[in-house]
Amino acid sequence: MSPQGPIVFIVDDDPRICEALSDLLSTFDLHVVTFGSASEYMAYPRPDVPSCLILDLGLPDINGLDLQSQTAETDHPQIVFITGHGDIPSSVRAMKAGAVDFLTKPFNEPDLMRAIHAAIAKDRDVRRRRAELADLRQRHSSLTPREQDVLPLVVSGLLNKQAAAELGISEITLQIHRGNIMKKMLAESLADLVRMAGSLEIPITRSRHSHK
Repeated sequence: MSPQGPIVFIVDDDPRICEALSDLLSTFDLHVVTFGSASEYMAYPRPDVPSCLILDLGLPDINGLDLQSQTAETDHPQIVFITGHGDIPSSVRAMKAGAVDFLTKPFNEPDLMRAIHAAIAKDRDVRRRRAELADLRQRHSSLTPREQDVLPLVVSGLLNKQAAAELGISEITLQIHRGNIMKKMLAESLADLVRMAGSLEIPITRSRHSHK
């Protein structure tokens, strides 16, 4: 059975570090899964729950920074780096690439827990926004091709008659399409629809002022 709460993944080739961190985090009621290498971690089927990755900088199979780069564009937990011999260039690279924190061993408990809670909170927010975007895309896909043509014209601020002229349809037909779009997208107002279109990165190529 998969845990319902957040998970802290630990990737460190020192079993003593894994054990010590696991014992510590369990006292905070956090579910912990440890790995001795990056490949073991990557092969693990991660449950769809908020999580955090405590990642050692020096691993036997791959550098922690390289693992961070490889997973940058994927559905991946927020990273807290730990290292026994950190250097400024590595920490700068890690933070620029989005790491939540970069801790040098031995680190103290408050700093570690603060970083973990920040990472889990950030991951939870990323997951929420990802779910909202997936829902928006689903709604957008329910629009007919003609409604998908009408949407960018409506959110660009065109008057109904301008948008209708752009598509070569009557103003009444345009209004019907517009009403259907509002219902299918679950938009409560034009401003709400504009926000949704922005989230979906729908290109706006026309504006009211470009029409005479």
